[in-house]
Amino acid sequence: MPSRASDPSAASEAMPVGDLPGWRQVFAEDFSEGDVGLGGFPGPVYGTRWSQNYADGTPDTAAQQQPKGQRTSGYYPSNVLSVHDGFLDMFLHSENGVAMGAAPSPKFDGASQRPYNSQVYGRYSVRFKADVLPGFKLAWLLWPDSKQWPEDGEIDFPEGDLSKVIYAAVHGVENGIHDNEVLRPNVPFGDWHTATTEWRADGIEFFLDGRSIGVSQRFTPFKPMHYILQTESCSPKCPLPETSGHVLVDWVAIWTKS
Repeated sequence: MPSRASDPSAASEAMPVGDLPGWRQVFAEDFSEGDVGLGGFPGPVYGTRWSQNYADGTPDTAAQQQPKGQRTSGYYPSNVLSVHDGFLDMFLHSENGVAMGAAPSPKFDGASQRPYNSQVYGRYSVRFKADVLPGFKLAWLLWPDSKQWPEDGEIDFPEGDLSKVIYAAVHGVENGIHDNEVLRPNVPFGDWHTATTEWRADGIEFFLDGRSIGVSQRFTPFKPMHYILQTESCSPKCPLPETSGHVLVDWVAIWTKS
């Protein structure tokens, strides 16, 4: 596996620490507190700052649409997550015909002062590298605390099948019908990238590697949402059994409106 020494590009962009104009930092994680073996995350080292959204065996988005007993994918953090060399490592692979993902979340007190990581409006930045893995996908998202979807919205970035390109998506309701707006910078996975979401009252702006890819204003949410690094598969096509690789997270930084 790569380390900062073997992959200098991993450290070419340092984690931003501190407030920004209009934004107060509430979370910063670079996984430098120590290693955690496969199945042990978050554990004592990261347990005050991270949580698991789903226990082993929880159906992911695709599996929720499949008959029970025929599920081909799901969340299995004990088989997927570890920390080493300053990275959160998501080991994406299949076991016994089931493609495995995970969905960890940072924990902080946001502008709403709720526990966990809920706030209204925020800036979310993550530096990551995903292997090219057909059938596995990222949907790192802001999800409504109300769980009223799509009425209360959804914001995804980065999103996409790991063999294709990165995109951003905002979901909502228009004329009583679920719809979404997608922004496509036409940049593939496979290298180090920094993805930033700025959720503001006047819209949601997305930045990839420091460059704006556009602003979405059609479905801007205005209710509390929480952040999930949702990593899954089989949407719509499942990975081949032999497909395996890694998504590395170098750092995560989050701000609230100041």
